[in-house]
Amino acid sequence: MSDRDPHRYATEEQQIYAYWLDWGMRIGFLMLVASFAAYLLGVFEPHVPVDDLPQVWGLSAREYLDTAGVGTGWSWLALAHKGDFMNFFGIAFLSLVTIACYIRVIPLFLKAGDKVYAGITAATALVLILAASGLLVVGH
Repeated sequence: MSDRDPHRYATEEQQIYAYWLDWGMRIGFLMLVASFAAYLLGVFEPHVPVDDLPQVWGLSAREYLDTAGVGTGWSWLALAHKGDFMNFFGIAFLSLVTIACYIRVIPLFLKAGDKVYAGITAATALVLILAASGLLVVGH
């Protein structure tokens, strides 16, 4: 290894985390590109017709949700078959990549005897899972 080799100073945990993150981001990006292309090509009918977009662009988030008949949180799953909501799969996937990376390195910390790091990583993953679940609601 040369002094310029980035792997020289990275731990096994860091390398595996980075590997999973890299592939997760690539897959998520492809999901976003594919869903956007399907939307542009009109492969799936949108929930909000393209002709109605200029009327809803200037609305606040709350007004848009009410006007379009869209809920909050995970309610987008009911509209996931619509062209303008398919991109949410890619967004949700990208949001879950970090959690998958954390979960992947927990056994490596335990194997190395780093119980504190394993505990912190597990707690962080649990907080992220709880936040993503929609069980924590603030401001309603």
